[in-house]
Amino acid sequence: MASNYKILILGGGTAGWMAANLFAKNCAGTMVNGRRIEINVVESAEIGIVGVGEGSTPQLKALFDHLEIAESDWMPKCNATYKNGISFKGWSGKKGFEEYFHPFPAKTDRDTAQAFVYNSYLRRHNIDVEVQPNKFFLPAYLAASKLGPKPDRNFPFAVSYGYHFDAYLVGEVLKENAIKLGVRHIQATIDDVIVDPTGNIQSLKSSDGQQHQADFFVDCSGFAGLLIGKALKVPFNSFAENLFNDSAVVMPTGDRVMPTGDRVMPTGDSQQVASQTTAVAMNAGWVWNIPLTNRTGNGYVYSSGHIDSDAAETELRASLGLLDSEVQARHLKMRVGQRQQHWAGNCLAVGLSQGFIEPLEATALHLAQDTIQGFISLFNAGKLSDSDKAEFNQSISAKFEGIRDYIVCHYKVNSRADRVNAGQHYWRDCANNNTLSPSLQSLLNVWNAGEDISLEIERQGIGRYYPVISWHCLLSGYGVFPSTERLISDDSRSQRFNMAEVVEFNRCCALNFKPHHQQLSHL
Repeated sequence: MASNYKILILGGGTAGWMAANLFAKNCAGTMVNGRRIEINVVESAEIGIVGVGEGSTPQLKALFDHLEIAESDWMPKCNATYKNGISFKGWSGKKGFEEYFHPFPAKTDRDTAQAFVYNSYLRRHNIDVEVQPNKFFLPAYLAASKLGPKPDRNFPFAVSYGYHFDAYLVGEVLKENAIKLGVRHIQATIDDVIVDPTGNIQSLKSSDGQQHQADFFVDCSGFAGLLIGKALKVPFNSFAENLFNDSAVVMPTGDRVMPTGDRVMPTGDSQQVASQTTAVAMNAGWVWNIPLTNRTGNGYVYSSGHIDSDAAETELRASLGLLDSEVQARHLKMRVGQRQQHWAGNCLAVGLSQGFIEPLEATALHLAQDTIQGFISLFNAGKLSDSDKAEFNQSISAKFEGIRDYIVCHYKVNSRADRVNAGQHYWRDCANNNTLSPSLQSLLNVWNAGEDISLEIERQGIGRYYPVISWHCLLSGYGVFPSTERLISDDSRSQRFNMAEVVEFNRCCALNFKPHHQQLSHL
């Protein structure tokens, strides 16, 4: 009887156990040359995970739905909350654009989004119309009122949403589910990787002398990249010339505290659980604020070339009103970029081992999930040729680059550089950074020329990374428009959409959503 076809995943954590679940769920009936698939996860108890309080895109909901894990089965275990989108505070120095909200899609966007895009076009032609994205989108109203994203049954218009959660606990939930699906969990610390003469990985050698052989390997070993990097020598392409932030200092707080020092709620008061991630600009980067049910995750993402770790920690503590607190901070280093190949030989890199784009838009798990699911589609179809591999690598690399460009734009178009502050050089360096991809440069040229950016996004085929609305929210939210001194009224065009009706429409829609804490309590 033929032995099983073994897939070995090195590393647990969220990415490793996500991979294990998806392989177990989607490859259970797949045969490889008459051999049944066996999935093993090798995880070391000695090696911790990067996990801090995290946020996600709506794709994570699709994962749990696919795995048939109900929100009531995982969210309470992971101190999870709902996420309507991201609020950006202080990224623009322009009056009236000090804050904006980037929403997830909602079915109610059909008319209001059209009004937003139209008004943004008019404003770029000096016509005085409302362009603040918060006014146009239902998720912004939900977040502002601390409402959850799940509508009442009599309101048949869904709102996409993500989550906030404890990454370590999510990994544990996924681990438990994977084991139920038949995944074998092996506790071992890998000391060596054996590569055969063809350049494929043959086995992993653990500290206890055991050899762990497999036919295919998945590298979820984090930034270490033990398989894809150290063993297979796949080069890493840095994004450092595009994105300056390479470090973070993380400090959870028991009280939900905003990165301005304002204490939002006392511990245990569930009446004011925010339903958004907040990203607040700082002297040399930005601070995330992620509300969980038991605490708040706070982290300062910064450029070590502009501020040292001690000064960054002090700035974070001061912003939280915790200068004299004994709360311990964790310091992390980030390697921002991607591997030249995500699939090399008989190894697929997933998660931090394959690459990382700083946490501004919470894309890490999104990219990991896309990578795993894309590979499984090819694997199940038997598409494992060199040409299939090359096409796959090009596709994943393009996703990394598309997401990178959107995040780079946050820094490039900032107007904080126009204001005097202690970190003025950081924001000025970001604004003056002209190491932009042709794609991003073309988008900015089209926007600044007052042309239709929707057509440019379609021409480039990049709407699958970030859609038209996301680009409009970013550029309009920052106030990337001609000077207000040149604004004129034009009743013939500016009255096409009645803003009072848009505002009232969203206000009335929001009446169909309960407070966030009530939606959480129902879990």
